[in-house]
Amino acid sequence: MEEIKRVDTVGQYNQYVGVNTLHPLVSVVNLDAVKSMYRFRQYMNVYAIFLKDKNCGAMSYGGQPYDYDEGTLVFVAPGQIYGVDSELEMKPSGYALIFQPDLLKGSQLGNSIKNYSFFSYQVSEALHLSQKERSTIIECLEKITGEMEQNLDQHSKTLIISHLELLLNYCTRFYDRQFITRNHSNKDVLVRFEKLLTEYFDSGQLEVLGIPSVSWCAGMLFFSSNYFGDLIKKETGSTALDYIQTRVIEVAKTRLFDVSKSIHDVATELGFKYPHHFTRLFKRKVGLTPNDFRHVN
Repeated sequence: MEEIKRVDTVGQYNQYVGVNTLHPLVSVVNLDAVKSMYRFRQYMNVYAIFLKDKNCGAMSYGGQPYDYDEGTLVFVAPGQIYGVDSELEMKPSGYALIFQPDLLKGSQLGNSIKNYSFFSYQVSEALHLSQKERSTIIECLEKITGEMEQNLDQHSKTLIISHLELLLNYCTRFYDRQFITRNHSNKDVLVRFEKLLTEYFDSGQLEVLGIPSVSWCAGMLFFSSNYFGDLIKKETGSTALDYIQTRVIEVAKTRLFDVSKSIHDVATELGFKYPHHFTRLFKRKVGLTPNDFRHVN
């Protein structure tokens, strides 16, 4: 089995690619200047953002292969396995931004980093940049590099984090653009999502397995949970969970017309272990309890 090497620090990553460490907690690496690489796997205990300028081999991330296009950003969070699949010599091109979680301790970004959901996207959900967007990202990287090349002082960390946060906010904007420009394919996802829920409800799986989770739906549609959730939110204005719950309540309304079934029976058929959970959700969605809805209709 192929050995998986750990990367726990910025210094370890820099040593692996053969560059000097200017700051103990953050590094910007020009990949054009590093040594050629062969097949490898690394357990990344750091954050990493890779900007690839051109196709130069297949990369794997989270156990999945991905062939880069020109101007692609991939995000790696601590706990992910990252690597290169090529058995031949591969000359990387582009940039890598590596930073340790400790860099963010005590900062606003340390509290909000979890909100940048693209760190948990699959590589097939990478961010594809226009030339203008790529230039913006490189400007941010150059600002971070400039701060690292200064003599470190009491302002260095604050400024580095500010430039990093700006870069991440630009990435959020660019992902929003990507969701919009892929509107046609996103509509197809919604159609498939609807079909998946309809088949799930019609098959009787609600009663046996309960309400499907967002992660289950995402997996069935071949998306990461975060990307799928963000896509549904952009397309519908609702969270994926809210969308699923709304569909369940629509099924519930139909079944409540059958007066031979008690509220308890309907709740059980819909996968609720406790009927009062069903009543609470129904009232929140409809404004009436199931019993009141039955009597006014």
